[in-house]
This record gives sequence, structure tokens and C-alpha cells, in this order.
Amino acid sequence: MSATDCEQQGTGWGILEDLPGDPMIWVLIFSELAAFGLFLGAFIVARAIHPAVFAAGQATLDAHLAGLNTIVLVTSGWAAARGTAAARAPRKRAARGWLFGAVALGGAFIAIKLFEYAGEIAQGNGLESSPFFTLYFLLTGFHLLHVGLGIVILALVSRRAEVIGVETGAAFWHMVDLLWIVMFPILYLVR
Repeated sequence: MSATDCEQQGTGWGILEDLPGDPMIWVLIFSELAAFGLFLGAFIVARAIHPAVFAAGQATLDAHLAGLNTIVLVTSGWAAARGTAAARAPRKRAARGWLFGAVALGGAFIAIKLFEYAGEIAQGNGLESSPFFTLYFLLTGFHLLHVGLGIVILALVSRRAEVIGVETGAAFWHMVDLLWIVMFPILYLVR
């Protein structure tokens, strides 16, 4: 069987094979989106049950730091997209540079989030302070772990800067961006 025959037959991934990157990353992305959706659903239901507790907890959060983190993470997503475009060009050196920028901004996101956590803990707010803070720390901590994993993935795929690897890493990174863009208003802004 020739390579052309294999291309014509496809890989059996259906709609997933038309998405950028390895199809398995999309299975992971959809499962992660489902998990975060359940977490956010629990947060919204708990807020409906305990509106005063959630309003009090939300009032102590630093929406300005979270807003800065939103800008940082969206900018890192833009850098990852530029890295993908460079890898497709193919300009591997430029792809590595853009991916390094995305990684650095991801590191900045982590630093800002840890600084925010330190302020919240200094105020006496911890994982067991209230239902609000239990869900807040679980959601944002789970997201923070994904940011760290995304940094590792981007660093690994930048070494070779091959199109499939960069597309796969960028797809995961964009999921991390999307999750934060959804989480930010729910956690910090919606009253």
C-alpha cells in the first residue's frame, strides 16, 4: 500500500483527523473540557445554594490580578499561534522563539497566580474556609496544573519545532486559554 493510498483511506479518526495536531490530543482536550465543565457546574450550583457565602468570598478576590493574568494567558496563546504559523512556514527558529515566548508568559501566569494565592492565604482564606474557597482553589489549582503541563508540552515540541508537534502542543495550550477565559468571569466578575 502506497503513502497516497494510506492518505486516501484516512486514519479512522473521522472528524478528529481534520483538526490540527495529533487526533489523540483532541480526545484529551474534550475530556478535559468535560471535567472543567463539571467543576464549573458545581461552582454555579453551589453559588445558587449559598449566594451570601459566594458573594463574600468573591469580594476578597483580586480581580485586577486575575485580569492581568487573563491578558498574560491570551497573549501567550497568540504567541503559540504565531509559533504554529512559523512551524508551518517552515521557519523552525522563529517557531522556537514564539513557543519560548508562550512558555515564558505561561510562567508569568503561574507567578501571578501564586502571588494571588499568597494574598488570599494571608487573609485567612484557604481550601477549607468556605464552599466558595474550596471550589475556587480546586478550580484554579486544577487549571494551574494544566498551565504547568502546557508549559512542559510547549517546551518539548519546541525542540524539534515540527508542524504536527507544534500544532498538538498549541491545541492543548489554547484549551488552557479557553478554560481561563470562561473561568475568569464566573469566578471573579459574575455576582
